Amino acid sequence: MRKILLILLVVVLAALAIAIYLPAIFPSSSSEEQVEIGPVGPVFSADSAYAFCQAQCDFGSRAMNTPGHEQCKDWIIAKFKQYGCEVTTQQADLKGYDGTTLHATNILAKFRPELTTRILICAHWDSRPWADNDPDEANWRKPILAANDAASGVAVMLEIARLLSLNTQNSTPNTQHPAPALGIDFLCFDAEDWGTPQWSENQENSENSWALGSKYFAQNLPEGYEVRYGILLDMVGGQGARFYPEGISLQFASAIVEKVWNAAEQAGFASYFPKHTTTSQHYITDDHLPLNQYARIPTIDIVPYYPDCQQSSFGPTWHTVNDDMHHIDPATLKAVGQTVVQVLWTEQ
Repeated sequence: MRKILLILLVVVLAALAIAIYLPAIFPSSSSEEQVEIGPVGPVFSADSAYAFCQAQCDFGSRAMNTPGHEQCKDWIIAKFKQYGCEVTTQQADLKGYDGTTLHATNILAKFRPELTTRILICAHWDSRPWADNDPDEANWRKPILAANDAASGVAVMLEIARLLSLNTQNSTPNTQHPAPALGIDFLCFDAEDWGTPQWSENQENSENSWALGSKYFAQNLPEGYEVRYGILLDMVGGQGARFYPEGISLQFASAIVEKVWNAAEQAGFASYFPKHTTTSQHYITDDHLPLNQYARIPTIDIVPYYPDCQQSSFGPTWHTVNDDMHHIDPATLKAVGQTVVQVLWTEQ
């Protein structure tokens, strides 16, 4: 996927604005309101989410136009249907950075499709064809297994869908944690990670070579499609991950950033969701950008930021052959998954 690495603020005024703005949107964690609200909703199973990660990796590479890609697509569709979602697909032939025709499929799974009040949870499901950020140049043209980028995001969505299904499919529904009275859309974007590789000599217009599936969706919305807001999950299973407020998210959907980071605190995972960065604000080109720009859906990105990692601010395994199950941390999946549960089960 295209991760524009730490586009530093170059205008002093903008930097000052961010410095003033961030404290303003986040109330003190010691406020009475935050203390009064404790964890709500069912327990998110990290073990289940981990198994969903593994199942995707068992297909091998899910890069565009590969057998593993098609097999994983069918599996994702079947799992959402198993959990009672209404599933539709959006197919398109998209052009990669090098002119390759990419046979893309966006997967939209709707929980309680009859409801008009809806929240969007999304992630990309294709994998990177090249380990172009690997420290070993011999690996640069090898596909990555993509356990974190992006099987982890799909895994968290599937576990939430499974939890929702416990209330709608069981003869004895979970009365302690009834499903929220709203519809939830799970959207799996394709063709996100076919961006220009770092070893390519042609870097012209490389920024536009990423997030092709989400761009297509945002510009070709299903008729009448409408949601309150969206939450993008990207690389949400890595070891040592911390999720700082991201610049584009603050620009387009600051109220949703506040909602989600407060939910993390309420659920007991504030340490995974620091409310302030210690360096210049980071802006990331990801699937949330087209949703905000073209579809006008206020969408935020839950994406890790490693300020002290020399190899990549997205962590040491980003776009390397080490993005495998050995580097997935169930505790990180738990922190993100339980936070999203908190958001959904407190939504009015």
